[in-house]
Amino acid sequence: MTAQAHPVDPQAGAAVKAADRAHVFHSWSAQGLIDPLAVAGAEGSYFWDYEGKRYLDFTSGLVYTNIGYQHPKVVAAIQEQAGKLSTFAPAFAVEPRSEAARLIAERTPGDLDKIFFTNGGAEAIENAIRMARLHTSRPKVLSAYRSYHGGTTTAINVTGDPRRWASDNGTSGVVHFWAPFLYRSPFYSATEAEEAQRALQHLEDTIAFEGPGTIAAIVLETIPGTAGIMVPPPGYLQGVREICDRYGIVFILDEVMAGFGRTGKWFASEHFDVVPDLLTFAKGVNSGYVPLGGVAISAEIAATFETRAYPGGLTYSGHPLACAAAVATIQVMEDEKIVEHAARIGETVLGPGLRELAERHPSVGEVRGTGVFWALDLVKDRATHEPLVPYNASGEANAPMAAFAAECKAQGLWPFVNMNRTHTVPPCNVSEAEAKEGLAILDSALTVADRYTVEG
Repeated sequence: MTAQAHPVDPQAGAAVKAADRAHVFHSWSAQGLIDPLAVAGAEGSYFWDYEGKRYLDFTSGLVYTNIGYQHPKVVAAIQEQAGKLSTFAPAFAVEPRSEAARLIAERTPGDLDKIFFTNGGAEAIENAIRMARLHTSRPKVLSAYRSYHGGTTTAINVTGDPRRWASDNGTSGVVHFWAPFLYRSPFYSATEAEEAQRALQHLEDTIAFEGPGTIAAIVLETIPGTAGIMVPPPGYLQGVREICDRYGIVFILDEVMAGFGRTGKWFASEHFDVVPDLLTFAKGVNSGYVPLGGVAISAEIAATFETRAYPGGLTYSGHPLACAAAVATIQVMEDEKIVEHAARIGETVLGPGLRELAERHPSVGEVRGTGVFWALDLVKDRATHEPLVPYNASGEANAPMAAFAAECKAQGLWPFVNMNRTHTVPPCNVSEAEAKEGLAILDSALTVADRYTVEG
């Protein structure tokens, strides 16, 4: 589709925006300081506004439209299910819920064969932690500083990034630790092997000082997403698995963002040959077409609740429309080999292309990622790794990143920008031509970021 093919209706766009400004309360925002774009439509890897301007979406929404916007087979499945049975209570067995659970369980690693459905990722984390605490009869949960796990009460306390601060009540039994990140190593490591070993020792020390018998779970994003797409070094996750086994701690992997093809595997844990006790998912399970998340549960933890009631549930758990969308999404991903495509586009286009950008632009300190899950760490000084903007910068301090993002949008690319990073996270079925289009715009926009470096 060309930009000219999209209907231009500025009046309708103005009405949408006026109603939004009058009545919609937006998340994570100072309401008077934002200016949301009025979106008229979307298809595949693109969306457009009421002025007819088209944007290549390098954010996949919030990293969830893994099969792109408006896939006709998933839209049709939702419509068909709405005609049959649009909703039903979670205590009953209904076909789309059963089939979605079966298809998900077939793809999860190991014996994670029981599926508890939620409305999204935060609720999945809430319930996974509740399961772990009840299974172990222990109160504490360990999680990494560079992490994001959701905005509900437990999930936000488990989160490591600054969005936690305003709601951190200090009573949730959460202890944070440093996970490995060689580029900005808290352990002064020189190699990935050193970083893995020292991070594992730090985790062991944290457990020792907190008391192993008090810790119910360790929660990690398999590959941290919003915090920077830091692929863990070889051996780290297997080492965490061994520590959990030794102390009777439940190992929870958060695959809300990394799951369902994003990394070039069904689940990112496959890259590391590790099986958690609980695995949380959402986003890509049905490309976000209808809200859905869940927890995949090991046989041992499921057995805890075989004759003991699990004290948790949601009115819309396993909603038929959401589950029908999940069934169709998984079938589309299989039929169109989207997981394999994500791996290939990462290996042949995005990875090499982003590394070429790093060679040309002094603002790019490091390229990280796999599949369609990449980050550029933007810096002022490559030698010192000083970030392009300070940690959690806002206002004038964030001007370099704001200028970079504005240039991307001006050229028709919608970027995923967080702190000093830009993430390259298009749909898993992004075409080679679309990926190269996005890389070309990034190449141009990075010249703006370059002006703020010591070389600029």
